[in-house]
Amino acid sequence: MYNIITISRQFGSGGRSIAKSVAEELGYAYYDKELIKEVAEKTGFDPRYIEEAGEYAKSRSIFSYALPFTGSGHGAVGAGGMSTSDFLWVMQRKVILELAEKGPCVIVGRCADYILRERTDALHVFVHADEAFRADRIVRLYGESEKSPEARLKDKDGRRAVNYKYYTGREWGKAEFYDLSINSGKLGIENCVSVIAGFAKHNG
Repeated sequence: MYNIITISRQFGSGGRSIAKSVAEELGYAYYDKELIKEVAEKTGFDPRYIEEAGEYAKSRSIFSYALPFTGSGHGAVGAGGMSTSDFLWVMQRKVILELAEKGPCVIVGRCADYILRERTDALHVFVHADEAFRADRIVRLYGESEKSPEARLKDKDGRRAVNYKYYTGREWGKAEFYDLSINSGKLGIENCVSVIAGFAKHNG
């Protein structure tokens, strides 16, 4: 049985919903917003900044978050001479490693598949779907915006891929880096949950 499941996902594929349901079915801890909270407590960074910068390449200035960094975050960046993004990566990696040691869990995104790649009890999953499925889903969930749904998908996934490549040296979404690649558009959200949870229970 796999004790750790990492869920990487295309924007709009339902990966976050799938991850939460898998955690509930298996009785595992679920780390998504909870991970952001942990990193915020350790760094003093605004959780909004961590949520955006911890997984995506920059699309706007850090100053748009009105962040005079507080707590340990400011000192560590200054002392180590690290960029804010690199410091955040180091702290995020530290938190993910710590959470994985606490017990069975599902972790969403944030390069967790790469960070935990050497653990034999970790199952790494990539959730994807075709553009039409994802575009329809983000409009239903998040509403319309000035950008087309297709442009929103391209922006989010593009920045996620750049961030992943920068910190891991690997191509985001490439099948060989995951144990299971699953199409939520074809299988449906509930079937994806069943497949992932079932695989985790009976393998590993």
